[in-house]
Amino acid sequence: MKHILITGASSGIGEALAREYAKKGIHLSLTGRNDARLKKVADDCRKLGANVEERIIDVMDRPAMTKWLLAINDERPIDLVIANAGISGGSSGVGNWEESTRDIFAVNLAGTLNTILPLIPIMVNRGSGQIAVMSSLAGFRGLASSPAYSASKVAVKAYGEALRMRYQNTGLKVNVICPGFVESRITDKNDFKMPFLMKGEKAARIIKRGLNKNKAVIAFPLPMSIAIRLYCLMPLGLVEVLSKYLPSKE
Repeated sequence: MKHILITGASSGIGEALAREYAKKGIHLSLTGRNDARLKKVADDCRKLGANVEERIIDVMDRPAMTKWLLAINDERPIDLVIANAGISGGSSGVGNWEESTRDIFAVNLAGTLNTILPLIPIMVNRGSGQIAVMSSLAGFRGLASSPAYSASKVAVKAYGEALRMRYQNTGLKVNVICPGFVESRITDKNDFKMPFLMKGEKAARIIKRGLNKNKAVIAFPLPMSIAIRLYCLMPLGLVEVLSKYLPSKE
């Protein structure tokens, strides 16, 4: 039975991924911040045939995460971990900008590390396993519209790519997921037009297909992926001019 762990599974992409993977022969370990929503996702996944264990754990709680990860891996080796939990500053107008900035880095970066670091040596030692980290198309370059969010996702993307190269001959697969705008509690906070806004179910199918193919970077939708790559090639002076027209998220 394949064992898949997903953080941030109570809503958004994490919820969609849990439902996408849920079927007979799959054991899901799901975490999230909202007990009622997480239980609903877990129950729905059970109806689809999966074995499910759900647990409310703050990904920033390193000791609790480590203890839980090691315990469930001892019971049933984890085959795939998707470090999905993350937050954004929402749309502009955050009251406490400094605290919001620190929270974004803590959840998006430290929360990812707390999810994957306890499992890396285990997977390397056994010669198998797959780790997927959730970055963003915003993680291709620091954005003036969302400095903390984009910078945290830049770090996650760079770290995931480096891990993939470092462990490429060990049997451990590492993948970086870079979505554009996907319907979620994060995008619900945005008060500006989001191009190519995608349903969570479609995003989950794209991610699952990319992970099955062991793609290094799973970036979508294609038009925005191309646009952000071109944006990264622009000189800083031109980027500074264009940044004046981007809506602020933080």
